[in-house]
Amino acid sequence: MQQTRPRRSALYMPGANARALEKARSLDADVLLLDLEDAVAPEAKAEARGNVVAAVQQRAYGRREVVIRINALSTPWGKDDLHAAASAVPDAILLPKVSNPEDVHAAAEILRSLNAPPTLRLWAMIETPHALFRLEPIAALHRDPAARLDAFVLGTNDLAKETGARLVPGRAPMAAWLSLAVAAARAHGMIVLDGVHNDIADRPGFELECAQGRDCGMDGKTLIHPDQIAPCNRIFSPDAAEVARARKIVEAFDLPENKGRGAIKLDGRMVELLHADMARKTLAIVDAIAAKAQSQVETP
Repeated sequence: MQQTRPRRSALYMPGANARALEKARSLDADVLLLDLEDAVAPEAKAEARGNVVAAVQQRAYGRREVVIRINALSTPWGKDDLHAAASAVPDAILLPKVSNPEDVHAAAEILRSLNAPPTLRLWAMIETPHALFRLEPIAALHRDPAARLDAFVLGTNDLAKETGARLVPGRAPMAAWLSLAVAAARAHGMIVLDGVHNDIADRPGFELECAQGRDCGMDGKTLIHPDQIAPCNRIFSPDAAEVARARKIVEAFDLPENKGRGAIKLDGRMVELLHADMARKTLAIVDAIAAKAQSQVETP
């Protein structure tokens, strides 16, 4: 399982916008997705690549997880993007249009040939119909150290485009895809992030979609505007009641009289060891969120 780290909010930042890359240093997003793909016009690809590499090499983003989204390796820019991203050594490189395990292996092989450190990970955009039928074998690559794969990122806009599914409130046409992506990711200990919400002005709709992703089991959500960060972080953070309940469960199982027991009665309800495991995960996330917040106070 991945080391506990908050990934509630993952903000796309256009690589061609140097001011945006600078501003990202002060934003409270858990993850910064520095984009060389959809947010960058073809004539600006080379400039964006240079901007992103320079920004990452400054190491000025604190505890924010820094991920570079490259263009697909099949495009004219993809291989140059991958080489440049590897030289910058972000936390991860996000591969678009991953449709099968071979797409991940191709990128991982290039990183191996470049002697990229094993800490440089790969994330996979799930945004094609082919990928939906190969979620489990793609996720299984996480168990292969050579593949470097750590995360799924849902590309719901591209999925809508490719399938004809409508982007409607509640996302009923996509519910099965979201759940399958979570199931495949969790089966192999991976991270999974929800797709974007396009209407920046629709705060209620955005919050409902965050809650839907959270309840589905997502670690967080990808964002397109800084105004979406705060509500996203709030919704994907355990609330006070959830934290109190988790602490109570862990403390109960830690009592000497409950050592070795598979289930106990707590507040009139049967609580099992699996609930204790879930509670410990909740508390680990809370601690990680607190550590990130403290580090940003100390090193803004």
